[in-house]
Amino acid sequence: MNTENEHESVDLVDGTVVRQFARAALLAALMGAAALVTIPYPLSPAPVTLQVLVVFLAGLYLGPLWGGASIVLYLAAGAAGAPVFSNMTGGPGVLLSEPTAGFLWAFPIGALVVGLVVHRGLTLRDPADVPLPIVVVGLTAGLILIYAGGTSWFAWLIGTSLSEAAVTVAIPFVPADLLKLAAAVVIVRSGTIDTV
Repeated sequence: MNTENEHESVDLVDGTVVRQFARAALLAALMGAAALVTIPYPLSPAPVTLQVLVVFLAGLYLGPLWGGASIVLYLAAGAAGAPVFSNMTGGPGVLLSEPTAGFLWAFPIGALVVGLVVHRGLTLRDPADVPLPIVVVGLTAGLILIYAGGTSWFAWLIGTSLSEAAVTVAIPFVPADLLKLAAAVVIVRSGTIDTV
């Protein structure tokens, strides 16, 4: 067999896919870093992190598919043992037995919904060109789904009512998360980040 003249053709991956994957990996890393930045919060014994802001940015700039995928990549890294969850923890136990793991599970859904609302589907558009009310509705819908997932999981795991769970793990964080929502709007309106 003559191997000198045989060549296998390899199709290159489209540059847009490479850029989106790189951005998804970057957002996954940023999500891990955001878990480590904690801010003491007077309304709760648990500190505030910037993770919800990163979820917002993932949906806004990567769209529903890549935004959700970036957060799934973060969860996969944490499940594999990387210390990317709060208190520098990792491993599948965090995702399966922690009372607040429902928030982690809801993060990709939040990014997906933000992306769907803001981009009006799967085709990316510049979020800076999207009318402000649509951006705010998208971010709010994502936040509500994150709260729903986190509160439901907490209630189920702890064995308490949804209303008691909401008072414990959601309602105290509304003011801080509204500030993150406002920060996401400011970042979008600044027009400094390109979608593709």
